[in-house]
Amino acid sequence: MLNLQGGGLSGDVSRQRTSLDPADWQALRQQGHRMLDDMLDHLQTLSEKPVWQAAPASARALFDVPLPVEPTEIADVHALFRDHVLPYGSGNIHSGFMGWVQGGGTVAGMLADMLAAGLNANLGGRDHMPIEVERQIIRWVRQIFSFPDTAGGLFLTGASQANFVALLIARTRKLGAAIRAEGLPAEPRLVAYASSEVHGCVPRAFEMSGIGSDQLRRIPANAAGQIDIGALQAAILRDRQEGYLPFLIVGTAGTVNTGAVDDLIALRGIADAHDLHFHVDGALGALGILSDDLAHLFTGIESCDSLAFDFHKWGQVPYDAGFLLVRDSAWQRQTFASDAAYLSRAASGLAGGDWWPCDHGPDLSRGFRALKTWFTLKTYGVKALGESMAANCALARELARRVDAEPALRLLAPVALNIVCFAYAGPKGNAPAAINARIIEHLHAEGRVAPSLTFVNGQPAIRAAIVNHRTRQADIDALIQGVLKLGSRQDLHPC
Repeated sequence: MLNLQGGGLSGDVSRQRTSLDPADWQALRQQGHRMLDDMLDHLQTLSEKPVWQAAPASARALFDVPLPVEPTEIADVHALFRDHVLPYGSGNIHSGFMGWVQGGGTVAGMLADMLAAGLNANLGGRDHMPIEVERQIIRWVRQIFSFPDTAGGLFLTGASQANFVALLIARTRKLGAAIRAEGLPAEPRLVAYASSEVHGCVPRAFEMSGIGSDQLRRIPANAAGQIDIGALQAAILRDRQEGYLPFLIVGTAGTVNTGAVDDLIALRGIADAHDLHFHVDGALGALGILSDDLAHLFTGIESCDSLAFDFHKWGQVPYDAGFLLVRDSAWQRQTFASDAAYLSRAASGLAGGDWWPCDHGPDLSRGFRALKTWFTLKTYGVKALGESMAANCALARELARRVDAEPALRLLAPVALNIVCFAYAGPKGNAPAAINARIIEHLHAEGRVAPSLTFVNGQPAIRAAIVNHRTRQADIDALIQGVLKLGSRQDLHPC
């Protein structure tokens, strides 16, 4: 029996349990190796497993139990995880997962996360080496996106949070640091601009900031899925004439629906002409700049004032590892730095250090996200990551070609990066559009591939987002074959 208890419970304070470390480190070491081996076995044999399978009621019932008061052997807790959690994950690590834009993770990232958890560092500030690892990532990100030495950055949970923080920075730049204490003025009303294809986290950021999502002008997209530049310019002029205060343009480097990349050079020019903060939501595609084959699609991204992206998508870092890059780190301090007696700084010692992340973003309690990112970049190198991204896009183009070659299928949007939106239309082109949702549900249940449902110009679409470094041609073949087979089943056709 593995005893994790460090001491007994009694009325004698000297004998009370004061540590949660194990009484038998050797037994724990053996159990830890079994747990690690189980995860490595799971990753090694992914192709033999379904992408997704529904958890049975019996498994769900095991997680509807009272709060534990007494201890449970860690081996038993692990067995519960192994048998009733591990087989029923969301599937994004599987090669057949194409439903949403989620990276597949790597073994190196998993092991780094274990190291980070063991260190249990708080990266809010102070003088310790985990801070230096994050600063190293910031310097590398500057280099990746050709930002100046004044640029700052920060790990956050994801691009949703990074976009929100960028909005606060843009607001403070326009209205000054006094806005932090005084709040938003009644007049003039701030307004900002983004494509109608912008990710839903951006209007939500406006709601959370107090500006309000109605103040985000959603500009129509052109046929390529990019923001319409003429419509944007007209909207800014109209708002100025009506007494509003434009302050921000949000460009998108890879729309979540179709993967379109806005004309970033044109957006920079408009931002300069109207004195606007130019932010780019690059959650889906920005890291594509690491690929020689894709970098040209992101021309102009180096000119933005702030950039949100996710290492946990195309960077293949395990969740979560969002990042915000800001052209001038002084803007971050202006927006977030504050004094607190319990955060007093010192010239030396643990309270030293000249860079405290809590001065540059909203979080004081921050995990060591930088380590799994550092391990990923060091272990694989950016060349291999870029090649993986290019391979994803090549598979997307091949999928689009296959769709075009099948009389029963219809391509619904141009393929700009790694997302393909298509529909089953039937051999005669008259299949009801609603069948596509049913096809997707059955594909999920079958467990070989897992696309998602979206809508393109109001039409239901089968959406394949190819993000996983494990995805191969066989997965594309399985998707096409599965859609055609299910589409031909009359019992799936809605009445």
